Amino acid sequence: MSSTASGKNGTWRNWGGNVTARPAREVTPASVDELAEAVRRAAEDGLKVKAVGTGHSFTSIAATDGVLVRPQLLTGIRGIDRDDMTVTVEAGTPLKRLNLALAREGLSLTNMGDIMEQTVSGATSTGTHGTGRESASIAAQIKGLELVTADGSVLTCSEKENPEVFAAARIGLGALGIVTAITFAVEPLFLLTAREEPMPFDRVLADFDELWAENEHFEFYWFPHTGSTNTKRNNRSAGPAKPVGQVPGWIEDEFLSNGVFQVAQWVGRAAPAAIPSIARLSSKALSARTYTDIPYRVFTSPRRVRFVEMEYAVPRAAVTEVLRELRTTIDRSGLRISFPVEVRTAPADDITLSTASGRDSAYVAVHMVKGTPYQAYFTAAERIFTAHEGRPHWGKVNTRDAEYLARVYPRFGEFTALRDRLDPDRLFQNDYLRRVLGA
Repeated sequence: MSSTASGKNGTWRNWGGNVTARPAREVTPASVDELAEAVRRAAEDGLKVKAVGTGHSFTSIAATDGVLVRPQLLTGIRGIDRDDMTVTVEAGTPLKRLNLALAREGLSLTNMGDIMEQTVSGATSTGTHGTGRESASIAAQIKGLELVTADGSVLTCSEKENPEVFAAARIGLGALGIVTAITFAVEPLFLLTAREEPMPFDRVLADFDELWAENEHFEFYWFPHTGSTNTKRNNRSAGPAKPVGQVPGWIEDEFLSNGVFQVAQWVGRAAPAAIPSIARLSSKALSARTYTDIPYRVFTSPRRVRFVEMEYAVPRAAVTEVLRELRTTIDRSGLRISFPVEVRTAPADDITLSTASGRDSAYVAVHMVKGTPYQAYFTAAERIFTAHEGRPHWGKVNTRDAEYLARVYPRFGEFTALRDRLDPDRLFQNDYLRRVLGA
């Protein structure tokens, strides 16, 4: 059951390359019983335990010097209930596999994020989301959870069973136990029509409320140093399906979004002064297009250029002000930003530590290409986000502590009290959780 760590000399690294850890040992359990046994053994040996997915978090939320649990054998669909319209999957199942399997069964999640490489438990535990007027994060689509708690027992929860655990564990940050299975609500497979088109930044801000209200899923990318954005509107469609053709799809998604973009990043690193010119070219390279396809092909896209990211949820009503301040800050700072700023929305939900908990939210994400110094930009952006009571994405770079988070999450104390009950000895603790949840 034990295995060696990935990377050199037993070092684990995340996808963005900004977090490393050296666990004392790694386990790859093949069943829930084996996982529970590994948790009990770690406690006996005085070691902390963390489960790690695909490492797509930019924070050290999964890092440990204790026992690292790898979930790649805990994958697959346990069952589909067509009466309840739910699917139950093992926690280590990649979203990609879930999406493909559901589509084959004529089913789909209602909403999803913009990539699908992550495991279902990693994505939900950190609050991964897409964009939506009514439809919320991936975790908000959870109907039931199974988790191994600190004493090695297996706890199941739903709205009816252990509801107080269910309220928190859907986005549990790995602090309450190790999720072993998730039951998602699903619906019959549907079609989405995506309409992508460039639009001036000032117009998007002026019309933001309208663009949000008129579309089921609205998002846009703003290219710093330019007045340009690329907008995307996804709405349900009666069909027929009109997927992006292979050649145009390759040109937009691979050549422009990944290939040319990668070259632009290299040039930007070598000659930062060229970035504003590159940004103007990049923002003009994408043309308007409309296509209709099944949800995962519309919501998600490949991301091959590695980056580091910070994202905050702010009250939806504050987003245009936040973006104006961000633009002013970038323009005055002398910073050279070669990566677009991504803006999405989510409705209020009822999950204790969801970034959209109890409030309609907008997300503003800032990125820097992997290996470039991001601190100055992220610090400046974070100052703006926190002035608007922003809540950081749990899996993306932030410097917040429990004192700040307790102010912006009305139910923060509810979560920490539950953690005291489920993990009194802090078996699932690490440096990141100590910072964001307190000791």
